[in-house]
Amino acid sequence: MALRLGDVAPDFSAHTTEGQIQFHQWLGNSWGVLFSHPADYTPVCTTELGTVARTKADFEKRNTKVIAVSVDPLESHHGWIKDINETQRVSMNFPIIADPDRKVAAAYDMIHPNADDKATVRSVFVIGPDKKIKLTLTYPASTGRNFVELLRVIDSLQLTARHKVATPADWKQGEDCIVSPAVSDADAEKFFPKGFRKVKPYLRYTPQPGA
Repeated sequence: MALRLGDVAPDFSAHTTEGQIQFHQWLGNSWGVLFSHPADYTPVCTTELGTVARTKADFEKRNTKVIAVSVDPLESHHGWIKDINETQRVSMNFPIIADPDRKVAAAYDMIHPNADDKATVRSVFVIGPDKKIKLTLTYPASTGRNFVELLRVIDSLQLTARHKVATPADWKQGEDCIVSPAVSDADAEKFFPKGFRKVKPYLRYTPQPGA
């Protein structure tokens, strides 16, 4: 069954390149990004893992842990890491889950028979500290993931979890936000001391809270 936004992310026990983990326990009170790869030694994924290793500190600033999963065994992962470190000029600094029995792939509906009946599709799950799924994305094999966009989304998710706002198209940190439609004008005056501007009754902007 496909996972939907708001569903609890399935918990699992797995071997990783950084030891055995119980997923929910490993997440703790952090946000998490779980992203899958069809197999080890794949070119696009090699660049992605290098990018995440290079920008791990940006995720940590957002109290977010990153973890990858591939259906290949642990020994293969360790060999692949050597290639990632060499070709991407990084030092891998986050775990890759070994999922040869495809338990994690099945729990997260990562096997799409129309694409490949054995390997996982390239999915992304952003998971909140409440262990619920906040975002899902699935990429084709030919297109590398945009981790700058994932960081932007995490910024939005964390902001909108704390304040009664939404973020408009192409929003970035520090830019104006949209007042939630559920907030009345009277309440908006209380919630947003910097004020708000009304373009339409349903479209009201306010400076980013806390910025």
